[in-house]
This record gives sequence, C-alpha cells and structure tokens, in this order.
Amino acid sequence: MQPMYALFEEAGKFHAGRVMTEADTSMQIELESGKRVKVKTVNVLLRFEKPAPAELIAAGQKIAPEIDLDLAWEFAPEGEFGFVDLARDYFDASAGIDQQAAALFRLFDAPHYFRRLGKGLFKKAPEETVKAALLGIERKKQLAAQIEAWADQLVSGDCPAPVREQLYRILFKPDKNTPEYKAVVEAARRSQRAPLDLLKGAGAIDSAYQFHWKRFLFEQFPKGTGFPPLDAPAIKEDLPLASCRAFSIDDSHTTEIDDALSVQGLGTGTVVFGVHIAAPGLAFAADSAIDKVARERLSTVYMPGWKLTMLPDDVVQAYTLTAGRDCPAVSLYVTFDEATLEIRATETKLERVPIAANLRHDQLDFIVTEASLTGEATADYEFPNELAFAFRLARHLKALREQVRGKPETFNRPDYTFKLAGHIDPPQGEALPAPTTEPDGHERVLITTRRRGAPLDLIVAEAMILANCTWGGWLAECGVPGIYRSQASMLPGVKVRMGTKPAPHAGMGVPQYSWSTSPLRRYVDLVNQWQIIACARHGRTAALVAPFRPKDATLFAVISNFDAAYAAYNDFQNGIERFWTIRWLEQNAVTELDAAVMKDGLVRAETLPLVFRATGTESLPRGTRVRVRVSGSDLLTLDVFASLLARLDAEPEPAAEEEDAEDETAGAGPLSIAIDLSEPDPAPEPAAGA
Repeated sequence: MQPMYALFEEAGKFHAGRVMTEADTSMQIELESGKRVKVKTVNVLLRFEKPAPAELIAAGQKIAPEIDLDLAWEFAPEGEFGFVDLARDYFDASAGIDQQAAALFRLFDAPHYFRRLGKGLFKKAPEETVKAALLGIERKKQLAAQIEAWADQLVSGDCPAPVREQLYRILFKPDKNTPEYKAVVEAARRSQRAPLDLLKGAGAIDSAYQFHWKRFLFEQFPKGTGFPPLDAPAIKEDLPLASCRAFSIDDSHTTEIDDALSVQGLGTGTVVFGVHIAAPGLAFAADSAIDKVARERLSTVYMPGWKLTMLPDDVVQAYTLTAGRDCPAVSLYVTFDEATLEIRATETKLERVPIAANLRHDQLDFIVTEASLTGEATADYEFPNELAFAFRLARHLKALREQVRGKPETFNRPDYTFKLAGHIDPPQGEALPAPTTEPDGHERVLITTRRRGAPLDLIVAEAMILANCTWGGWLAECGVPGIYRSQASMLPGVKVRMGTKPAPHAGMGVPQYSWSTSPLRRYVDLVNQWQIIACARHGRTAALVAPFRPKDATLFAVISNFDAAYAAYNDFQNGIERFWTIRWLEQNAVTELDAAVMKDGLVRAETLPLVFRATGTESLPRGTRVRVRVSGSDLLTLDVFASLLARLDAEPEPAAEEEDAEDETAGAGPLSIAIDLSEPDPAPEPAAGA
C-alpha cells in the first residue's frame, strides 16, 4: 500500500511527513527526522502519495522563485482563493503537486501582494498597497547596496563621509538600525579587525586629541558648549562695607575667584579670621535664566590649555573677587583666642568686601615658605603677618581633624601642572589670559610639580574646610536642608556620598561637610549658598523661606545629576591629562622611566602623573623601585607599552598610605572606549574650592 504524506504549516514554517494515524480533527505525522508530531487537520494543506516529503519541499522551493508575482497578482481573483486554484490558473489546469507547493510557498512569502487568511487561503492586496510595498522593497535594496559599498570602502582603507559624521554615535551610542552602523559592522566582520582599529585605518580618526575631546562633547555637551545670551543681574541689596582687607590665593589660571581671606585683630589677643565667598546667589535666584544654565552644566570642566566654565565669562566677572573692588560676598567670621586658637564665636554676614590683592601661589610658592611664615626667614611679600597667622591656624585645624581621624593625613605624591606652549607668564598677581582657541593636541607640553600641602595650599584648604564645616552645621541648626558630603568610615571601599542631611566625613575628620565655597564653579555650592543666604537673613525661621525646603525633590535631582556630571568631568580630565603626559613622553623621546611597583603589573612613574603596565613586574613586591623601558604608546587608546629593565632597590620601601585616594589605580589605564558593535537583537576629596 502506497504511504500517504501530508504537508502542513506550523508557526510560519512548512513541514511534510508520512501520515501515521488520522482522527476526526487531527493526525499523527512522522517527519523525516523520525520525530512524530500531532497536527490539527485544519493545518494540513496538501495530501499526496509522491514524491517523498523532502523531495516535494525541495521541488516547491526551487519552482517558487520562478513565479512572477506581478503576473500572479493579475491572475488572482478579487475574492478569497486557495493556492491550488492559483497554481492551476498560473501553470495549467493539471498543475502537479510540486507546482501547487510552489504556489503555496510563493504566496506565503509575498504578504505585500497577497494577504494570508489561513487554511491555505489568500486575498489580493489593494493595488496602492502593492505599489507602496514594492517601493519600500526597492529602497531596502538600495540601502543594502549602499551599506555594501560603504563596507567595501572601509575595508579598502577609505572612510565614507556619512560614517565619519556619525563616528561618535557609532562607537558610543549606536543606533543599530542605521546604515552607517551596519556598514561598520559588516566591514569589521569582513576584515576581521576591531571597529576602532578599522575606523582609524580608514582615516575616520585623524587626530587622537580631537577624538577624546569630541567624544566628551558628544556625550556631555550634545547641544554644544555655547551659552545663550545672558545678562549678569546687579545685586540690588544695599550691602554694608566690611572693615577688613581681604586677599585671595589661587593659581594664575584662575579667573573664577570664589574665595578670599582676611585676618583682623592681630596682637590684641582676639583674632577674627574671615572667609569671604563670591555671592552670585545674591544676584539671581533659583529657576532664573542663569540658574538654568548653571544647573545644566553643574560644574566647570578643567583641562590643560582650556576649560568650559559653568557660567559665561561676563557673568563670572560680574561676581568674581577681583582685586581693587568692593565685592559682594557671603562672609564667615570666626573669632579665635590668639594664643590658644580656641574658637570663641562665628558669624555670617552679607556684605561688600574690599579685595586688596589676588595672590597667585604658583608665583609665590618659593617665597611664601614654612620658614618665612614661622619667622625663621625674611617674609618679603604682601600680608606677611596675616599669612603667618593663617598658616599657624591651618596647622592647628589640620591637627584637630587628624585627632578625629585617628591618624595623620599623608600626601606623598606631588601635584602636577600642565602648561601648553603659547601661554605666557603673567605679571605678578595677574591671571593668565584666557586661551582664545582650543588646543589641537600638537602643542608642546610642559609638566611641572609642586608639593602637596605647600603652605599656601594648606592655608586655603583648611580655611575652606572650616567654612564648609561651619556653614553645614549652621544650616542644620536653622532647619534648612543643604547638600552634604559624608563618609561613614575610612575602611577600604567606603565611598564619599552626597545627601541632604549632615553626617560625619570620616576621611576629613569633620562632623559635617557641605561644599559652599565655589559657587562660581560648582552648582552644589551655589545651591548651598542660597540656603546660607536665607539663614543669614532669617535665622531660625529660614526654613520657611529658603529656596529649597526639607525633602525637596529638586535637591535630590541636583545631587543625582551633579554626581553623574562631576564623575564624567573628572574622568575626562584624568584621561586628557594622561594624553598630554604621553605626548610629553613622545616629545622628549623618553625611553626609560623610574617607577614604583603597585599591583597586578601596574607601576607608577616617579616624576610623572602616569600609571601603566610594565611586563616583568607582576611578581615584584609592592613598593619596589624599578626602571622600565618604554617601547611605545598609543594616543588613541592612551596605552603605554613598557617592560622591566632593572630593579633599583634590593628591598622595597614600605608603601606609603595615600589618604586621599579611594582607588590608587585611577587613571592607570586607557580612557575607556566602550564599543558595542553586536548585531541588532574613596577618590580624592577636594577640600578647597579649586
């Protein structure tokens, strides 16, 4: 007896096999694989005795493409029809089982011509639908051809302009449905090259510096870096004039001078130490036009030879503490016993402060020394007595914090400064002129060092900690929320966090700490300044009128946005400083470096801000001094290639603890380049305002 076969459709696929048993509504069918399946009778589309099931499907699939869909659409009746009927109309009245199967396959795969009604029935699509579908198909063909052509260009080493224009989106925020992205995927697959290497070889990246810079702008400033037209509002409040002569301490690159100091009453037994902060919060309020700009930027972005300020320069200059002006300020006055340095009183005032001088520490570090400040050497500079008291006070305040911390702060690594060729040294006390053009990455770079904890640094840092701690406590006393930084302990892995309630900062040894001393450079400080101004005006009732009330959702949004932006800005600054450090190696043809072993094959250069891998150091003890050979570098990936040349000491020195580092390997490797080209389917805690 000739076996009976059946062809059926299941989940959009066609199968055929031998009918084993049949009931009223279903049948058991054995597939060619030997698997038996239960199939509803309504899903069986053809019954046949020959050819074999596999042969029928193969024959039907071979004939199906030969069926002209336009002609079949013309032949098809207007109403419902079956595929067998169409096969007989298209081929002939005696169309065989293979031609019937071919008609079924062709109709099923052409939904733009024929609508599926189920059970082997179809209906012609309207003419306008067919035309639109055919137009879409043609466009897809053209797009596929374009993708293929672009991929060919990339493989041959030429980057098409549309791919170049979408470079950063392709690499970092890809839309996997775009033809530019698909072309890169296809070219990378064909050439067996990493996408970044492929694009570099095709000339899409002609400047490593611009690659890092434009990537940062793409991710953080998608709307550009320009400011809308903004006027700096005048402070209308009639502020009293302070009786002190204040001075600021910054480096020569600083144009946003947020803070200044004053000392009054020396020699009387009672000294009033003043911390004066620029007061943009007196000029404009939350939700004003300027505030919206500041809230979007959240912080100034610093980099060698350039910066993106939080506020436009003309706005900054309206409120910065420039020498020779009586500048509006929020002032904290702390009264000390001159002999014991015990705090007797604190007071906050809104006033105009005469700024007598803008001191520049990079011009004074070699003059204002510990010896001159303690009377062991001549003090030939402005404000010698005031600076001497401020230094004595700073060391006292630092010692008190260290008692709380339970151990001293140790800063063994220097601070590094970067200077690009073309910057001139300014006259004494003046700021460097702001660069008018962005660096292009080819400038000659000079890297210099200055000791951490230098006297002028210590003075400013401790003064700002004093202000931020005092004001943070005062906000809490007045029932006014602020934005605080806290650290539960100094144990490894316990990070600094931001919140709206005061809490101890273990790393700094203070009961609370709120950034309030850089309102021209950090948005958090500006928010806190508005709260402090409310307290200065209204005291214990300030909570009723402060711009931000307890549990204000806006504060939590500011914290979240600031955390993300500040981390991204710091990552970029670290990466771009690494770029310039590697440029320095290239420009000076450095082939050997002395370094100290860290861990996992990482070493830290002794005279440069550079951590990198050096093969051969993996098994050496931590702290071992070594000399490494630098064999090359890559400015695009920010890699340094090095290997162990010699060990410089018999026994490693004990590794000094760095109190200001949550992750000592920060900046150790290349700038992260997270490329996804799959197919569709405790950090240093800045104490001062710098």
